[in-house]
Amino acid sequence: MLAPANNSITKHLLFYAGATLSLASLALAGQNNPPKTGSWSGVLVTSACNADEAFNESPECFKNVPGAKIALYDDTNRVMYSLEPQDKVTGHLGDTVTIHGALDEDTINVASAGPMSIGLAVGQKAPDFSARDEFGHVQTLETLKGQNGTVLLFFRSADW
Repeated sequence: MLAPANNSITKHLLFYAGATLSLASLALAGQNNPPKTGSWSGVLVTSACNADEAFNESPECFKNVPGAKIALYDDTNRVMYSLEPQDKVTGHLGDTVTIHGALDEDTINVASAGPMSIGLAVGQKAPDFSARDEFGHVQTLETLKGQNGTVLLFFRSADW
């Protein structure tokens, strides 16, 4: 059994440890998640348009609407992102772009914006790869190569 002096010290230590842990957990709970940096691709539409309208390529999404801002519609995830600052995307309504920046909730803080490029340039050699076909056989660029070259088409979704 602890002596009275030691018991008092133990109580104080436990109190301070508990208080420290409580303050630390409150501090962590009060922190916001830091913005996620990266790049996002899609089409620039008016913020007066919603994701369903943008997905259906409504002409209303590509008209200048007074008071509306330009937003990025990411058709891969069917998500609309607000863009700030607007000066980096002004004049590009309807363009398919890649935006580099930091995502903070549903707003991308735009560092740069440029035309989106998909695939390889004409004449550029495809990178080596391997993938299983529908029969479980491993296919590579070499196994698919024909006498006159190869055309590879990758479909990312089945929206049709």
